Amino acid sequence: MKRTVIQIVLLLVIIVLAYLVYQSVNKPLQFNAAKDKREALVIQDLKDIRSGQLIYKKMNDQYAKDIDTLMMFLREGEIPIVKKVPDPEDTTFTRTINDTIGYIVVADSLYGHRPYFILDSLPWIPGAGIMYNLDAGEVKKGGLNVHVFEATARYNEILKGLEEQMIVNLIKARNDIDRFPGLKVGSMMEPSTDGNWE
Repeated sequence: MKRTVIQIVLLLVIIVLAYLVYQSVNKPLQFNAAKDKREALVIQDLKDIRSGQLIYKKMNDQYAKDIDTLMMFLREGEIPIVKKVPDPEDTTFTRTINDTIGYIVVADSLYGHRPYFILDSLPWIPGAGIMYNLDAGEVKKGGLNVHVFEATARYNEILKGLEEQMIVNLIKARNDIDRFPGLKVGSMMEPSTDGNWE
């Protein structure tokens, strides 16, 4: 009888220890899978923000300073549709004339080919309920003022709702190697439109 009780207690201890070992291995795997999924969504958004900023700069000679200005431009701004036609006065047929035949909304031009794209979700970090931080300005480079922009999402925003200690560890690891603790595109320090994932 006493031996059976000891065996049952040992079996329960083995089951609990096996579960704890399984959890210690499985938790980081689940966290990394969720992190990778969320990062992929944020990277796509940051690429879309970058595309919008590049068109905004082309048409306004500067970047949008905040997400609301960029969103208004994407919704309401128009890009001319230009058709090149041969110059009727050129007998060699080497010169062309640009003929504007219409206009297209910027958002339709940039994102219209993507069937599930929702413009109104672009300013929001997926699953966080927080807007991307967007800034723009100028930096001096080679004696010239150069326009720059930066759009960011920090890991504590991207990974909101996941294992808190793992988020803290990830942020600390990024800070220890002097890297931005999240994802960003562009830079307020130098003229770059690259993302920190590229």
